[in-house]
Amino acid sequence: MELVGIVVIGRNEGERLRLCLASMPVGHPVVYVDSDSSDGSAALAGSFGVDVLALDAGRPLSAARARNEGVERLTQRHPEISLVQFVDGDCILLPGWVEAAARALRDDENMAAVVGHLQERHADATPYNRLCALEWASPPGDLRDYGALGGISMMRLAVFRALGGFNSQVIAGEDSELGARIGLAGYRVTKLDVPMASHDANIVTFGQWWTRSVRAGHAIGQRAHLNGASPLRDCVRERNSTWFWGIGLPALTLATLPPSHGVSLLLLAAYLLLGYRVFRFRRGIGDSAADALFYARYLLLAKFANGIGLLRFHLNRCARRYHIIEYKRPADGVGTPCVREVRGLK
Repeated sequence: MELVGIVVIGRNEGERLRLCLASMPVGHPVVYVDSDSSDGSAALAGSFGVDVLALDAGRPLSAARARNEGVERLTQRHPEISLVQFVDGDCILLPGWVEAAARALRDDENMAAVVGHLQERHADATPYNRLCALEWASPPGDLRDYGALGGISMMRLAVFRALGGFNSQVIAGEDSELGARIGLAGYRVTKLDVPMASHDANIVTFGQWWTRSVRAGHAIGQRAHLNGASPLRDCVRERNSTWFWGIGLPALTLATLPPSHGVSLLLLAAYLLLGYRVFRFRRGIGDSAADALFYARYLLLAKFANGIGLLRFHLNRCARRYHIIEYKRPADGVGTPCVREVRGLK
C-alpha cells in the first residue's frame, strides 16, 4: 500500500482554512504551508496538530514555491511517502477521493497525476462564483488540455521529483505548466469520474474577477513561453487568441478611428461573432442556454483583461521578476486560490 502525504497551501484563508483542515482524511501526514498570512492561519493550522511551515517572505511568494517546499518538508519527515495530494486552503477534500486517487495511480504506473470533479461550494452566491462553477466542469478521461489540471490533484512523487516539481517562476497556471511537462515526459494526467473537492471562490466584486482574468492572461503568456515550442504547443492557441481579441483588434480599431471617421468601430462587430461561437461551444458541452449566454458574455470581457495580463507577463519577463497577482483581499479573510485560465472556445 502506497502512503499518501498531503500538502495544504494558504494565505489569509480565514475560516475556510478551518474547514479545509477538518476535511483531511485520517492516517495521512499533512503539512500546511503558509505564505505570510496576517490572519493567524499558521496558528489555526497548528491547533489541528498538522506540521506548519511558514515561508520566508523575504523571497517571492507563489503557490508553486509553497507546494515545492511543502513536498520537501513532507518527505523529509515521512520518507516513505510515494504519492502527494495537493490542496489549496479554500478547498475541502470530499470523502473517498484520496482512496480512489491512490488506487488509480497504484493500478497504472504510466499515470502520474489525477484530478476529480471540483465543485463550487457557493455557486449561486455571486455571478463570479457561478463562472467558476462553469469553468470547473469538464469530462473525465486523460487530459489533452492541461488547463484542466488545477491546484487540487494527487501526483506520483517520483515523477514530480524527476521533473523538478513546480516551476517557482510561474506565478499563475503553475499546475497546468507542470501538467504539460508531465505529458511531454510520456506520462498520463487523468481526470477520474469521482467527486474530489469543493472550492469556495468567494469572488464578490467585479474588480476581483477582473484581476483574476488579468492573472489568467499572465498564465497564458508564461505557459506559451515555456512550453509553446514543444510538440504540445501548450497555450499557443490561447495566446494567439488573446493577442488578437484582447490586444490587436482593440488597438486597430482605436488607431484607425480618426482616419476612418469612426467607421472602424464596425470592427467591433466581430466580438458578436466570437460571442456566438462561444455560446454554441458551451451549448455543445451541455450548458443551458442561459448559462452559455452568461459565460459567453463574461468571456468576451475577459479577453481584454487577459490581454493586459499577457502584456504584463512580457514586461515581467523582460525585468526577470515575477510577483503574485492577488485578487482576493486579506480584508475578506481569504487568500490565494486555485487558478485557472478562462476556458472556452479559443
